[in-house]
Amino acid sequence: MTVSSKTGWRLGGWCIFWSLIVITGVALGLWQWERATDKQNAIAQREAAPALVNPVASPSDGAWVTLTGDYLAEHTLFLDNRILGRRLGVAVLTPLRDEQGRLWLMQRGFLETGPSRATPETTTPSGPVDVRGRWQAAGDRGPLFGPNAEQQRLQQIRLEAWSSLGEFAYQGWLHLEEGPGVLDSWWKPNVMPPSRHFGYAVQWWGLALAAAVVMFLGGRRLQRDGRHQQTQ
Repeated sequence: MTVSSKTGWRLGGWCIFWSLIVITGVALGLWQWERATDKQNAIAQREAAPALVNPVASPSDGAWVTLTGDYLAEHTLFLDNRILGRRLGVAVLTPLRDEQGRLWLMQRGFLETGPSRATPETTTPSGPVDVRGRWQAAGDRGPLFGPNAEQQRLQQIRLEAWSSLGEFAYQGWLHLEEGPGVLDSWWKPNVMPPSRHFGYAVQWWGLALAAAVVMFLGGRRLQRDGRHQQTQ
């Protein structure tokens, strides 16, 4: 193989390697930018969500919903491994039967348990109550490792855990903020703000730009070294 051919192969390999890094950086930056835009739209939709009282249709995600009904205290379950501040505990999940006989799931808030694995204990108001909270539509809960239920503790909120009660009014649950039986609020939507995703996008594009500069400067040096070897 001649010196010129060796230089061509080296230059080609160099450009392919760094081109892949540039393409990856650009693609990941676009992905993060798209995620930021999606979160901005979700936040805007949540802020514009209506306030509903005993709705007769499925609420939109993030809507404020007010319900009147009775807690089904004996069917309370607990969402395991919640953290509020530095406290370890559970989220209290209690079904509610409204005045029309429809079934709703209430996420009532945080209950501190510490490291104990004993069944948590909580008091639940009896009789009709008026409660208000944010609606979260059921969606993809992510991977589940092992059984969802361990006695009265759940790894994830899944409505089938209350299948013995029948069908819920709609696929979702209320994160309560006001009313009898409401505990400390721990749930917050959109944990990572859009600005964080925008920042990640800029970082990936900065990496792509740096890789492009390295590819250009290194390619010129390889060409220069190749010409120098040919003149020897």
